[in-house]
Amino acid sequence: MKKSGAQILWESILLEGVEVVFGYPGGSNMPIYDAMLNYPVRHVLVRHEQGAAHMADGYARASGKVGVALATSGPGATNLVTGISTAMMDSSPIVCITGQVHAHLIGGDAFQEVDVTGITLPITKHNYLITSAEEIAETVHEAFYIARSGRPGPVLIDICKNAQLEQIDVESSDELSPHKMALPGFKPPKHAPQADLQRAAELIAQAERPVILAGQGVLISDAVEELEMYANKTDTPVAKTLLGLGSFPASHPLSLGMMGMHGEAYCNNAIQQADLLLAFGMRFDDRVTGNLRTYAPRARKIHIEIDASEIHKNVTVDVALAGDLKTVLADLLPLVGEQNHYAWMCQIDEWRDESQLRDIQAWEEDGKLHVPHVVRLICQSTHGQAILTTDVGQNQMWSAQYFQVDQPRQFITSGGSGTMGFGLPSAIGAWFAHPQREIWTIVGDGGFQMTQAELSTAIQEGANVKIAIMNNNFLGMVRQWQEFFFERRYSAVELHNPDFVKLAEAHGIPARCVSEPGEVQQAIDFARQTPGPVLLEFKVEKEEGVYPMVPTGAALDAMIRRPIRQAAMQSVSQTVDSL
Repeated sequence: MKKSGAQILWESILLEGVEVVFGYPGGSNMPIYDAMLNYPVRHVLVRHEQGAAHMADGYARASGKVGVALATSGPGATNLVTGISTAMMDSSPIVCITGQVHAHLIGGDAFQEVDVTGITLPITKHNYLITSAEEIAETVHEAFYIARSGRPGPVLIDICKNAQLEQIDVESSDELSPHKMALPGFKPPKHAPQADLQRAAELIAQAERPVILAGQGVLISDAVEELEMYANKTDTPVAKTLLGLGSFPASHPLSLGMMGMHGEAYCNNAIQQADLLLAFGMRFDDRVTGNLRTYAPRARKIHIEIDASEIHKNVTVDVALAGDLKTVLADLLPLVGEQNHYAWMCQIDEWRDESQLRDIQAWEEDGKLHVPHVVRLICQSTHGQAILTTDVGQNQMWSAQYFQVDQPRQFITSGGSGTMGFGLPSAIGAWFAHPQREIWTIVGDGGFQMTQAELSTAIQEGANVKIAIMNNNFLGMVRQWQEFFFERRYSAVELHNPDFVKLAEAHGIPARCVSEPGEVQQAIDFARQTPGPVLLEFKVEKEEGVYPMVPTGAALDAMIRRPIRQAAMQSVSQTVDSL
């Protein structure tokens, strides 16, 4: 039986379990789109290829499956680059499939020709250029294997147009089926050496002030249960990275919340005073550590990480356990005994109480609309069950601080790349992963405008996504840095925004604008009760800072903190007890 390369592509994709793809057609991928009509796959037409990559990314993070994005050659392919780099930095498994000019035209500056494999080489786990139909099936299966194996990440397949059109003999569908992959470079070992496990257990037994640093690797490895078993057995508090939120319930007594530049002050203090750090699936990035020379100076360090290149890269550790986190923790658990760190937890609770008092004073009723107030009400209204995506900046940090994340894959954001415009399209992708779940996205007025065209995608697809825009007419985080470090010399940060309600209504999306604290709950209820996408604009305080904040180059515990009234310090315990 003769089949075209485009047909083989779709049959191979379906064999990988793909049900939905996000993309945009063009000249160099038109045969792929023509063949798609004969296959049971849902295609989501985006309004910009960056949106396709972010939707595939949001789908992957929410589902744990591989997300798929399609684009044509030239500008279509290059528009994917930001989304690909976002997925690479955050270890998100996506496969991007781009059309390319005919093979005989490559190198001749043909219309819409661009070397997308060369461009994306540094920001993909692997990429391919396919020039004949015979390469397609095996390449697709390799790409999906690489995307999801070990430390996940993006893979790009660039397919020349002649390969899409070429007809080849396919005797049976078995020829297109995935076969056992022999790719040792993409199959890291699961188990750590027994001697290293024993050494780790010895350090654990000696520790009096241990802290677990839980990263996204806990979620990727599906090690949530093992982490909680370890924390309970050893009475060890758990700090989380931004992408590690959801790896350990925020409501658990051992939870320290988020660490790092805008992490909880008591969490950062605990890390700096710890005598043992257990890094579980995280990479010690600069936003987590602060100044490396002063980072956790009293602590020995154990690092469990599947990507061996991350071990000793930023922080030299005492015991390195290279392997799959779920497997390594399962191997380690029988080697550690029951422990009690009562004195250590009492010290942490003292720091926690003082931080909570600062929050209480900051968000007292003052007649002003504050972002944390909105985030808290969204969390409470959804009973903490919603999937939340965010954009990047102040809205992101306040969401991380004030939305209680108790479930895995519930909090989706751009971490390492810090990509503005991520919030809305990633929420649409998450909705396709979980159409029965409540999906919210909290975005800033700046980041939202970078991908606002995807409002049309949301309404066309009937995506039940609730959009909360925090409108302060500023690029808020940049403004905060200019306030703190550039003597309030504001430069290129003030925004003249459109009427977001009218913008939403122009797309056929119901919308409301909120400017008073007393209106917030009613607006949230309206959004939740209205089917399909809904946009809420919150006109929040213009010049407000995210606290605490660790300045670049400072020690992790050298935080700029929210001011506190000294008189109130005398009633810290009473105030916290009454919460």
